[in-house]
Amino acid sequence: MTKPSIKGPDITLDSLHLNLSHYYVKRRLIVEKITFNNRTFYAKFERIDEALTETVFSQHLDRQYIIAASILDQGKTNNLILEYRGAEPSRFYHTSKHLLHTFQIEKYQYYEGKKSNYLQLFIPMESLTLKEADEMVHKISDALETRLPKEWKCFPDKTLPECYNIITLPYQEYRP
Repeated sequence: MTKPSIKGPDITLDSLHLNLSHYYVKRRLIVEKITFNNRTFYAKFERIDEALTETVFSQHLDRQYIIAASILDQGKTNNLILEYRGAEPSRFYHTSKHLLHTFQIEKYQYYEGKKSNYLQLFIPMESLTLKEADEMVHKISDALETRLPKEWKCFPDKTLPECYNIITLPYQEYRP
């Protein structure tokens, strides 16, 4: 049985290869205190142990809720993600696009996040372990950092607990 495709106006979540067996909803207050590798994290995203539905995704697109999905599925990922939150998204877009070309990465997609200056760069990969994905995304990030001030986060990140290796669902494709 094939699962139904979850779509927005110009986004199909299935094409992002995220773990949609559960999702996270951002709350105003801290919902969980997590100790991981001698660090304490205070999570504002509450895990909902139900499959993400098109209705929930529509509510996210209508900005009723902020919904996030897990990047990891049983310790593996199919994405490398850079989440840019800086003042110059267009500069990040053009510089990272050029850098990806030099790395001979031809498949990638840019999406807008919650605000217009939030960009999410999704680089699809074939089933990588957390360690492999962390090394690859940080290699790309380090090369990008030689050209731009670092105003992005890298996912997945092995220094974060699993419930922090989540990405806020995009709102639309980025069109510079």
